[in-house]
Amino acid sequence: MASSDSTRRPRPGPWPPVPEPTAMPSSWARKTGFKARLSGETNASDSGQIVVVPKPKEAEQRVDLESGRARPPPAANGEPQNEKMPVLADRDQTVKKRKETEGTSRSAAAPGTNGQARSAPSQQPPNPSRAEEVVHVLPQSIDDEGSVGRQSHMKYELRDTPGLVPIGLYGLQHYISMLGSLILIPLVIVPAMGGSHEDTSVVVATVLFISGVTTLLHTFFGSRLPLIQGPSFVYLAPALVIISSPQFQGLNGNNFRHIMRELQGAIIISSAFQAVLGYSGLMSLFLRLINPVVVAPTIAAVGLSFYSYGFPQVATCIEIGAVQILLVIIFSLYLRKISVFGHRIFLIYAVPLGLAITWAAAFLLTEVGVYNYKGCDINVPASNIISETCRKHVSRMKHCRVDTSNALKSSPWFRFPYPLQWGAPVFDWKMALVMCVVSIIASVDSVGSYHASSLLVASRPPTPGVLSRGIGLEGLSSVLAGLWGTGTGSTTLTENVHTIAVTKMGSRRSVELGACILILLSLVGKVGGFIASIPDVMVAALLCFMWAMLAALGLSNLRYSEAGSSRNIIIVGLSLFLSLSVPAYFQQYGVIPNANSPVPSYLQPYIVASHGPIYSKYGGLNYVLNTLLSFHMVIAFLVAVILDNTVPGSRQERGVYVWSEPENAKREPAVGKDYRLPFRIGRVFRWVKWVGL
Repeated sequence: MASSDSTRRPRPGPWPPVPEPTAMPSSWARKTGFKARLSGETNASDSGQIVVVPKPKEAEQRVDLESGRARPPPAANGEPQNEKMPVLADRDQTVKKRKETEGTSRSAAAPGTNGQARSAPSQQPPNPSRAEEVVHVLPQSIDDEGSVGRQSHMKYELRDTPGLVPIGLYGLQHYISMLGSLILIPLVIVPAMGGSHEDTSVVVATVLFISGVTTLLHTFFGSRLPLIQGPSFVYLAPALVIISSPQFQGLNGNNFRHIMRELQGAIIISSAFQAVLGYSGLMSLFLRLINPVVVAPTIAAVGLSFYSYGFPQVATCIEIGAVQILLVIIFSLYLRKISVFGHRIFLIYAVPLGLAITWAAAFLLTEVGVYNYKGCDINVPASNIISETCRKHVSRMKHCRVDTSNALKSSPWFRFPYPLQWGAPVFDWKMALVMCVVSIIASVDSVGSYHASSLLVASRPPTPGVLSRGIGLEGLSSVLAGLWGTGTGSTTLTENVHTIAVTKMGSRRSVELGACILILLSLVGKVGGFIASIPDVMVAALLCFMWAMLAALGLSNLRYSEAGSSRNIIIVGLSLFLSLSVPAYFQQYGVIPNANSPVPSYLQPYIVASHGPIYSKYGGLNYVLNTLLSFHMVIAFLVAVILDNTVPGSRQERGVYVWSEPENAKREPAVGKDYRLPFRIGRVFRWVKWVGL
């Protein structure tokens, strides 16, 4: 039987097809070193996470805290027993029995997940190595093509097309649940550039348009995973640094357009660099340095780096900002298990629901006159206010009232975003070099998202070529973002992986239809005007939650490694601490306390280029080094990538990301359907082996 099957289907190496269609193939996810039960991953079936059913506890187990796994109990003869795999409930029981009845010769000859020979269940290896101790993670089945089926915990899988209505509803749900990630960056950077509410409205509409277009491009010609493209928080810190550059402090006239053109030039150059990094195949080489121990602190540092902006802005109107944070917490945590028509709306829509309720309450308070003070007018500049009482309350009126913006009234009904709408880009090599380094961090973020999403929706992880193709297309997408003038680059939104796990919607068709809806909404100018009229305090409250989520999602990558290992604990701890401490030194160097500055207090950490500790006769070099070393994510990435790749550790301990081998992936029809380019475009690029299957 084994010989006949091997002639019918070539053995694909690290993930061999099962010789008999009745047997359960090994999960490819085991090769990531993902040990949910032993590394702190909780049973989170309610939020779409991977579930591991614990095995019956026959005897008290001793836990190895260093490696994060249970030691095998001693047998009667004094030798350690071979630890059995955790068995998935119900339907997997029969499959396991079939596997146990197979011959020992086939089991001994089949290679294991890390290349070692896999012994039969009846045999006991004398000394099992750490690399051989693996656990089943994902419930899988065998489809009609003879390859590993997709995860049964997803409602709709990657290539499913359940119908127009379910796809439309879930597609819109995807984007509504990620509304905060799409709109918050324009609401922060446009006022910082001196833009008006009308400018904010146009930038928001442009972001929605570019997000829809680039998502369609990515699902068709990128990694083909159901990942939404949009403005990433990775680009927020460098954008604020460029905005706060000393050369822009003395500008007269329209500061917004001038600074936006500088941002466009830097984004276009860095995006072209990212495209070359992906399509040239250099990303495949760079992947050898990127592991969960590197990704986790790097992405977590992105969320932690904006703590100085969050609650200080919320405190300007504490009764509105704090209530909104509490509402989002209650919806996402305490009410997360409540279902309405089969959907956990409080968990999925925690952010938009919290914003809607708080906005409505603030509107009522404004209308009943709670924030009206006798003789005080919010339209009068603070410098012209004579009354001491009005001086005291003007800040409260500005931040608590919801009628201070006329963005909705002044926005046109229809407006088509077009390229170069702010003028021709301005190219500055200093700012472009800073953005090029940031594009590498954005690529690291995307690598983690590709891996995590493929665990949920795909039959196999993408090959290095598919991943390089995705990074290259993200570079081209950021070029479009630079030409249209969104203020940031376009990359995979990390929060999308959490949305997929919660909604259990893995179909790329839903994301594509949602992207089309987003493009149509971006053409309605009133939509951008409505979003631009969100009060600043509510934006800050949303950011407190979104940045906290981003930090947690970054650290969640550690579940693919041995989180209990002292090696990983020290590396992650050092990376996070130094990512906060070193930039603080650069940001505070040479700053006079309580100095009068035209720059708002929450932007002062980003003017480090003018007072950093690095001085040389080359002013441009000073700008680049002082700026890069003041970024939390850059320090976290440098520390983590150096330590993780120099400190000895096994592949399983490090949680090395495992990608599909190109030759083996081509033999499996399911993998080809998951990642192969549509419309037979892949035939044109057959000679480019490093960006295909």
